[in-house]
Amino acid sequence: MTTPAQAPYTKPAGITYPGAPWPMVGSMWLTVLRLGQDAVAVDGTPRPRGVYGAAFVSYAEGSPLTYSELLVARALPTGSRSPLAALRSKVSITDIWVDSPESVAGGRELWAIPKGLADFDLDTSHRGPLTTTDWSATLERRPVASASFTDLSRVAPRTPFKGVTWQPELPEGGGEKSAVLQGTAKTLPARARWDFAADGPLGWLQAARPLASVRMASFRMSFG
Repeated sequence: MTTPAQAPYTKPAGITYPGAPWPMVGSMWLTVLRLGQDAVAVDGTPRPRGVYGAAFVSYAEGSPLTYSELLVARALPTGSRSPLAALRSKVSITDIWVDSPESVAGGRELWAIPKGLADFDLDTSHRGPLTTTDWSATLERRPVASASFTDLSRVAPRTPFKGVTWQPELPEGGGEKSAVLQGTAKTLPARARWDFAADGPLGWLQAARPLASVRMASFRMSFG
């Protein structure tokens, strides 16, 4: 299996995307995990031990592009002992899929983010202040990951956040690139349960230990 980060990308004819930065609105469901030993993905790519974040994201109306996303990012060394603080400071996105060809093109060409295409299902229900959300992602009809979250983030106060992505050069060239993300969101801890398909591109995360989960509801963010 070849991942989007390994295969050179050629933008399809007629695909356009907004210029940077992208003013995005939506919600993120994030779990921080610790990989205690080096792992190898099904495509043969090494995955070093460390702190990772796995997240589903929904970019909603009000964004220049609306789409769903599944990503995994590795926290780069900062000296912080807090996993959440490490993820907020500087990360490198190792695996990412969206359901928007425009987002694939923009992510790769503007910021060297190795986006590929996948299919998503999202179901959300509310009971009083409690929100329950179920996500799944499939690649060519094969499961990649699914997650279920429960949270109270809709009633949380809005707080600021800021971070940086650093990406190595993609196979199609363009060099290393960085981007700044900053904004505000209604963020609270969440209960989460993930399932990574053993024979899928994120099967290596089955060996990772969950540390904490949050939902960032109704974020307003500038990316890039």
